[in-house]
Amino acid sequence: MNPLVRAKAGAPVTIETARLVLRPPSADDFADLLALWTDPVTLAFLGRASTPAEAWARMLKYAGHWSLFGFGYWMLREAGTGRFVGEGGLAHQKRDGIDGGDPEAGWALVGSAQGKGYGQEALAAILAWGDTCLPSPRTLCLIDRANHASIRLAERNGYRASGEATLNEAPVVLFERMRVGLAG
Repeated sequence: MNPLVRAKAGAPVTIETARLVLRPPSADDFADLLALWTDPVTLAFLGRASTPAEAWARMLKYAGHWSLFGFGYWMLREAGTGRFVGEGGLAHQKRDGIDGGDPEAGWALVGSAQGKGYGQEALAAILAWGDTCLPSPRTLCLIDRANHASIRLAERNGYRASGEATLNEAPVVLFERMRVGLAG
């Protein structure tokens, strides 16, 4: 069992890495989540800024996901300072024509945290947890074809391009990853 994993899917779990603490969302995260989803650097490949009501609904969705499915999104904070650096996790997004029942991985970092390896550290921990705890052997992710940094991150973590899709009326690349030990 990976030493980062502290529990099976079910109750929300906290994951600790060398530099990060990944913990389930709480109401105290709202201001940070709103700042993330209004940060122009973060949104370069993700679409328009969220209103406060949309950011609140996003936070409730993240919290509810843990309750319904036993997994979800984590808030990413620096271990030493507690500074919010982003979000990441696994979710059933129920996207038209894309969701085949497999969880979708996603991540977003505040502009000031990009390029520091936090995305790699968080995604590796999330996928290690998922490989141990999720029933589905496959996860997906959708990435804007111009987002080269996220494509490299996905590929470093075992994702392979498997097609194209449309998200928010924009073309994206669909990636899939099989649980470690199942890839052929």
